Amino acid sequence: MNYYSTRDTERKTAKTSAEVIKQGIADDGGLFMPESIPSIDLDYIKGLCDKTYIERAAEVLSLYLTDYTKEELAKAASAAYAEDKFIGGAAPVVALGESVRVLELWHGPTCAFKDMALQIMPRLLSMALDKTGEKRQAVILVATSGDTGKAALEGYCDVERVKICVFYPNDGVSDMQKLQMASQKGDNVYVCAINGNFDDAQTGVKKIFSDKAIADELDAKGYFLSSANSINWGRLAPQIVYYISAYCDLVKSGDIKLGEEIDVAVPTGNFGNIFAAYLAKRMGLPVRKLVCASNKNNILTDFLETGTYDRNREFYTTMSPSMDILISSNLERLLYCVAGAEKTRAYMAALSSDGKYTVEPEVFAEIKKNFTGLYSDEEKTARTIKSIFDKYSYIVDPHTAVGIGAALDAYNNDGVKVVTASTASPYKFPYDVIKSLGEEASDNAFECLDKLSALTSTEIPAPLARLKSAEVRFKETVGKDTAELWAAAERFITK
Repeated sequence: MNYYSTRDTERKTAKTSAEVIKQGIADDGGLFMPESIPSIDLDYIKGLCDKTYIERAAEVLSLYLTDYTKEELAKAASAAYAEDKFIGGAAPVVALGESVRVLELWHGPTCAFKDMALQIMPRLLSMALDKTGEKRQAVILVATSGDTGKAALEGYCDVERVKICVFYPNDGVSDMQKLQMASQKGDNVYVCAINGNFDDAQTGVKKIFSDKAIADELDAKGYFLSSANSINWGRLAPQIVYYISAYCDLVKSGDIKLGEEIDVAVPTGNFGNIFAAYLAKRMGLPVRKLVCASNKNNILTDFLETGTYDRNREFYTTMSPSMDILISSNLERLLYCVAGAEKTRAYMAALSSDGKYTVEPEVFAEIKKNFTGLYSDEEKTARTIKSIFDKYSYIVDPHTAVGIGAALDAYNNDGVKVVTASTASPYKFPYDVIKSLGEEASDNAFECLDKLSALTSTEIPAPLARLKSAEVRFKETVGKDTAELWAAAERFITK
């Protein structure tokens, strides 16, 4: 399986999966995509139903990562999804009433869905260095809106031949997310806040990646840049697995019959999580409709309603900060799948120069065949958190509430189950969950943890409970300009 950039109009540069996992972003600024999307049929899905999540992961990833052996993938999956890392299972499915099924993706070491990819990705990168004969050390640069940063730090902590540097918006993450990152242990990690939003951090990191002078400087010192964001195929491919796995679990439990269609609702800002579901659908998973759920920053909803993507708009800081994004990087991959490299290159050029683009009617019509865009404002998100708890005694975080709200809006009583991705533990956002339940919340994050546990008779996840005694290691804040981000990263890399 070869991979090409989404902007490579002539398919000039073919790369293996190990090469693209090592490199992260393409030289032309595009994102890597496989030359074709593998097909699976009902017999294949049936064969996965009696397998464990670890076995399913190795099987599905082997369809894309063809220069890795099945034995290598099985070993990586076994280490990544071990029971001591994913308490309660890697991706269990919970029923809420007749229609909604919640795919809980937050049982990993950082209590967020990013663990599903970022526990296995470092292992894939380590193997990629050997497979490609790489002698330099990798420097992982990450821009995060909250969860990716901690999951990447945890995954790459003390991994040999790797350093990792994470930038996050100082006022754009929850107190719990900030403490998780700032207290990260490990000699090879660095965390820095920026005075800006996530898009500023992401833009700065992407500019660093595309700066040849920086690349040459690092090369001379024995380093190269790579990414852990979902722009890296090594982050996205493992996300395909859990949608296929969820379908298998529904079949195995008798909730649906093999071949029966489901809908999938995903709360998303950067589009990577729902694009993984789209790939599963393209592969042959019986998915009818993909519901793209946005928060008040509803740029994706507007795009899916009009065909125009316009980031020239007000940016909102919400109770679902991981979705506070106006530049959805992985949408480029969907455009490539539907419109091809030439048009995708033109769209991205227009986005860079004008902050917007409009797809052609035939492209928009093809996208609309698969996607529905819906969103929840702050008030609706809070109502969803409360109504789900009141009705089912089940607590959800604000991101999951956005997804469930969209799932309920999209459901039309035709019997099709709606699988909703639950992307974070509610305990990562205790203040907002408590307020949504109609209770007073303390400004102290740990008092909020205790109160949420008492209110809901649920247990605080161990990784978050341990933060009470964690030492804050990283306190630096820099401006949002690319030069300031790079200066901070360079100090860490070369110290």
